[in-house]
Amino acid sequence: MTQPTDSSLPFLPFVRPEIDEATIAGVADVLRSGWITTGPQNAAFEAALSEFCGGRPVRTFNSGTATLEIGLRIAGVGPGDEVITTPASWVATSNVILEVGATPVFVDIDPRTRNIDLERIEAAVTPRTKALIPVYLAGLPVDMDRLYEIARRHKLRVIEDAAQALGSTWHGERIGKLGDIVSFSFHPNKNLTSIEGGALVLNNEDEAVLAQKYRLQGITRSGLDGMDCDVLGGKYNLTDVAARVGLGQMPHLARFTALRKALARAYFAGFEGGAAVRLGVGLPVADFENSNWHMFQITLPLERLSISRGEFMEQLKARGIGSGVHYPAIHLFTLYRARGFKEGMFPHAERFGASTVTLPLFTQMTADDVARVCRAVNEICEACAK
Repeated sequence: MTQPTDSSLPFLPFVRPEIDEATIAGVADVLRSGWITTGPQNAAFEAALSEFCGGRPVRTFNSGTATLEIGLRIAGVGPGDEVITTPASWVATSNVILEVGATPVFVDIDPRTRNIDLERIEAAVTPRTKALIPVYLAGLPVDMDRLYEIARRHKLRVIEDAAQALGSTWHGERIGKLGDIVSFSFHPNKNLTSIEGGALVLNNEDEAVLAQKYRLQGITRSGLDGMDCDVLGGKYNLTDVAARVGLGQMPHLARFTALRKALARAYFAGFEGGAAVRLGVGLPVADFENSNWHMFQITLPLERLSISRGEFMEQLKARGIGSGVHYPAIHLFTLYRARGFKEGMFPHAERFGASTVTLPLFTQMTADDVARVCRAVNEICEACAK
């Protein structure tokens, strides 16, 4: 029997959420209940997340962007303050710093881990520095021991952008169980989704109460008719419909993580000795202890190829394979150039941002799917080598 060519196979997106029938039925039950905004499902989701994070207080929000912004507000960050972060992230990581009136201070990445280079942080600390926002790109944590050593020495708050790191660990402890303020995202491309949403892991009940105020217009209720507003909040609450999706995902998280690790291993095996690696395609750090393998990102040796990154992605698409870019260097966006940032300031982040391609990685994939992607990448690189 003739094997089908890659182009004749079903399109393989770079991500696809897995939602089981019990969760779908549960969402229908919520819709029928008449209570579809924040309510009992949200409380149950928060309780499940708190248990996952070792009993720490957890509050949900309608996005991982909201959680970062509220995390900064809870940490007391505002006008006149500086916050150190990485330029290799989704732009929300630094936009929220601007949103609270503070100034983002970028530190270049470690080209090996693609995370913020911890050895460069202290040189960026000034008397105005109030907090750090490390990003765990693709689910790979930074060296948490070193991170918090720096934070303690300089008396800085840490808001961990763990948007991609639910299910990741550090020395066997789950991200979210330790540390200062931790922010998760439940966007559809994350390892666990609530369609849209996020969660903030906090240090104590006082912070949790403040988070609740910021989440819904600064309101505190007492009894059936008592209401007060003592802080300026917004509208960031998670609906019960979304919470029911997240709650249905929680029992599957360990399986999701194990599947992602197996697929990542298949990628390394598929690229070993191939044309792509011989030409200089960069692979992520093979960390199977700490990472949840949210993404599998390669970097293209564009100087050795006769095509651009966009053309490379088009050729993948022509073979029925989706891909993504995560992420262009933040400081080169127009909004940040207007604040004085320019090319050459953070060369590792710039090179990564210009050459990275995210390959398909989701739980419904098979080893054959991974082999198909590896084959396509190798063929394109070989055909387009200078």
